[in-house]
This record gives sequence, C-alpha cells and structure tokens, in this order.
Amino acid sequence: MLSRTADHLFWMSRYIERAENTARMLDVNVQMSLMPQSAAEAELGWRNMLGISELIPAFEARHDAVYSAEDVLDFMVRDPNNSSSIVACLQAARENARAVRGTLTTEVWETHNDTWLEVQKLMKEGLHETDPSRFFEWVKFRSHLSRGVTLGTMLKDEAFYFIRLGTHLERADNTARILDVKFQSLDDNGPLNQSGRLRAINPLDSQRDFYHWAAVLRSVSAFEVYRKVYRDVITPDRVAELLILNPAMPRALTYCLNEVVDNLSHIKNAQSRETERRAGLLHAELKYGRIDHIFHTGLHAYLTSFLEKVTDLGNRISRDFLVPLQ
Repeated sequence: MLSRTADHLFWMSRYIERAENTARMLDVNVQMSLMPQSAAEAELGWRNMLGISELIPAFEARHDAVYSAEDVLDFMVRDPNNSSSIVACLQAARENARAVRGTLTTEVWETHNDTWLEVQKLMKEGLHETDPSRFFEWVKFRSHLSRGVTLGTMLKDEAFYFIRLGTHLERADNTARILDVKFQSLDDNGPLNQSGRLRAINPLDSQRDFYHWAAVLRSVSAFEVYRKVYRDVITPDRVAELLILNPAMPRALTYCLNEVVDNLSHIKNAQSRETERRAGLLHAELKYGRIDHIFHTGLHAYLTSFLEKVTDLGNRISRDFLVPLQ
C-alpha cells in the first residue's frame, strides 16, 4: 500500500475517534456542572477539561483567563483555530476519507461525508448551545456508526488494519489523559491511606466523590461495566485498575495496546521491527502489570511515561509506514 494512502486511513480513524473522545469529556463536564458547586470549582472543572488535551495555552491566547462553560464549549466544539475541536476533527476525518475514497467502501465514505454535512447544519442551528448533551450523543453515534460500517463492510486487508491501528492508538492516548487529569485532582484530598491504597469512596458519606468517579467511568462508557466487574462501591483504585489493566474493557489501556500490537503484526515491513518491539514491550507491561505496583511507583509518573511511549509509537508508525511527520 502507498504510504500516503495508509497515512490518510490512519488519520481518518484517529480524527473520528478524537471527535468522539472530546464529545465524551465535554458531555461529562456539562453533567457535572449541573451539580451544586462553587464558581471556583466549576471553573477548575472546565480548566481541567482543556488540560486533558493540552489546550490551555491555545485557549488563553484567544480568551480571558476565565474558564467559563460557554467559552470552553465554543472553543472545543467549533473554534476554527483549534485543530482538536469536534468540528475540525470531523472535517479532517472527512477530508482524509475523500483523499482515499477509492480504497474505502461506499458505505464508509458516505458515513464520513454525511457526518460532515450534518454537523455543519447542526452548527447553524446552534444545537451545541441549546442542547449540548444531545449534540454530544450525536457525535458519539456518528463515530459508532463509522466503526460499525468499517467492521461490517471493509475487506480485512492493510487498509482495514491501518484504520484500526489509528483508532486504538488515539483511544489509548485519550484514556490515559483522562485518568491522569482526574487522579491529579485527588492530590489535595490525600489520595492514599495507610495501606498505600487510594482511599475508598462511599457514596453515602461523599456524594461529590461518588459522582466524580461515576462521571469518569461514564466518560469512557464504563459505569455499567464497573458494576458488573466489581459489584461494589466505586473506589479510585478500582477505576484505575479497570481502565488500565482490564483486557476485556474496550477503552482500557491493555485492550487498546493489544489491538495496536495485533494490527501492527498484519502490516509489518522490513523497517518496522523496532516499532513492533516497543509496542510489544508496552503491551507486556500492561498485560502483566498490577495496580498496587503502579500506585506504589506513582500513577502520574506511570501515565506520563505511558503517554510518552504512545507518542513515540505514533511517530515511529509514521516513519515506518506513513508520510513522516514534519
């Protein structure tokens, strides 16, 4: 496959996944903002939302240093100067799909094209302002539709594997960022007890903490999964264990790296051996990791290292298979 074709497929899938992830995070913040809280707490929530995507400097360059819901939503949904906004990501996904239209099935191309046409209509109607949760559900639905049509109509060849590779690399990056930012918010509350584990969260004693962690789980569609796996109150260490180490959870880091390693094995070439090795090492760390060891060594340090390795993998994949990043 031509490297430029592979590049368009890879980034098409990353952009549609990024749009969905942004919609998930914004939706949770909107829901959390409806809870009783001070103005300072509300502003911190929206600032952390930007922090997940490392967009605080870009936001402050265009807005006053006040993180209002209206400004953050506009910046993250449709600001043309924010390449990570939902609208920008959907446009980029569509443009990448158009560039390789002959490689995609008609259904996959039409899904991306219709999504772009419809989001322009929704922006004119102002749905993200009048009913943001409904808009975010629409974004998630269109992303689900894109993946479903890809799985249901694409030949399982190199094009398919590059699409899946982009999806899971982007998803792993996002899940790690969410966990890192949300757990850092515990620092002022003394997250560890005497046994070295994160403090237990009892919804009867602390509704705010319960809803905080329930929101984190809902941001990655894991609330019902958590109840099924643990059948107990929500605790931060179990949230981390589910979203880092559980190989059956579709948005967990272990699951995503399993998919990255598997798809790399289908597209490997003469110069990708080191990329495969590094992906395998990262996957092995997750597969055989233990949550108590991760917390003992420091969750923030662990996730920071993970994000650096994922970024390195993305750069190496670009070098080995795609159009090299400038």
